[in-house]
Formats: sequence, C-alpha cells, structure tokens
Amino acid sequence: MAHILVIGASQGIGLETVKAALSAGHRVRAFARSANRMEQSAPNLERFSGDALNRHDVEVALDGVDVVVQALGVPARDLLGSVRLFSDATGILVPAMEKAGVRRLLAVTGFGAGDSRDAISPLQRLPFRLVFGRAYDDKDAQEMRIRRSTLDWTLVRPGVLTGGQATGRYRVLEDPASWRNGLIARADVALFIVEHVEDARQIGKAVVLIERALPF
Repeated sequence: MAHILVIGASQGIGLETVKAALSAGHRVRAFARSANRMEQSAPNLERFSGDALNRHDVEVALDGVDVVVQALGVPARDLLGSVRLFSDATGILVPAMEKAGVRRLLAVTGFGAGDSRDAISPLQRLPFRLVFGRAYDDKDAQEMRIRRSTLDWTLVRPGVLTGGQATGRYRVLEDPASWRNGLIARADVALFIVEHVEDARQIGKAVVLIERALPF
C-alpha cells in the first residue's frame, strides 16, 4: 500500500480521492488550508493544514510519501479574474518533489487543458473561453511545467464534473482522436486516480475521463 499526499484534499476531487484511497487501504496525508476541519476520520488518515503556495508547507508535507495527487480548484467567483494558482503551486511542487525523491505525480487539470483544447467542439468553444479561459490558460502552464519535469507524471483531464457515487463505468480516452467532452462523477475521477497510484501504464500520458459524451 502507498503513502499518498493529496493536495487540495478538503473538497471536490481531492476529497473523493481521500475517501477512495482510504477505502483501498492506502495511507493518506490530506493537505489543505482547511484540513483540520475535515470530517473524515480513519487510522490511515493524517490531516495536514498547509498552503499549496507555501514552499515550506509543501516540502514538509512531502516527507515520507510515495505518491502525490494534485487536485487543486478555484472558487467560481474567481474564474473571471486572473488565475495563477495552478501554475504557481506546480512551480513549487515539482522541484520540491524532485528534491525529495518523490517521483509519482497524478495531477488533475481538465478537458480543454493543453493539447486537448483542440478537441473542444465548435459549439462549446466560445462559452468555454468566456467562463474558463483564464483558469485553463493557467492549467496549460501547469501541464507544461509537469511535462518538463523528471517526475513519473500522469495528467488527469476530466470532463464536466458531477456529484454522486462512483459507477466504475467511466471511459479513459488516451488517443487524441477520441478526446471529447462529457460528464463524469468526481468519485469516478478519484477511482481512476487511486487505481493508478501504483500502476505504471499511464505514466507520461495525458488522459481524458468521461462517463458519457455531451451531445454537442
């Protein structure tokens, strides 16, 4: 079983990853500014209050872990302003991991980041850019920094996120020709992440995750 550091563990995909990893028997260090307010409790869970933009916090949190899951998010109210969280946090995390000798990184970005931007359908492009453009420009920089690293990375690009329980019926789209937007539960994204913590098949790859494609 692995010792997993989940950055962005208090909500969203990060929180679902904490739950899935604990259920799978892994040890989890849950990193978030509000980690001490998390309701989860388990013998294998350690809450770690820290800031992903604080180099010291990140370096301390890396001590003794085998794998890092980066699952950061920004509030909807911040999407229309300048977004730097993803690239700035990655600029701290990657060299800290390289220095600490922690090689495995699974980073959640999103469909539309990096080279998957070309797969956005014409009907989705304008609203996507209007709402998510600044955030995804920053995710592009995040992915580029990870790709330039020496880490064993996987870029996880989920489609439109939904709530609910994991179904296990998600699709992993590896071939760029197959990339398309779709719906997927956060819990299924977490299931994929945990299944690939110790699986080398997706190292050095960017994959799109959906359960069913959008009809346009």
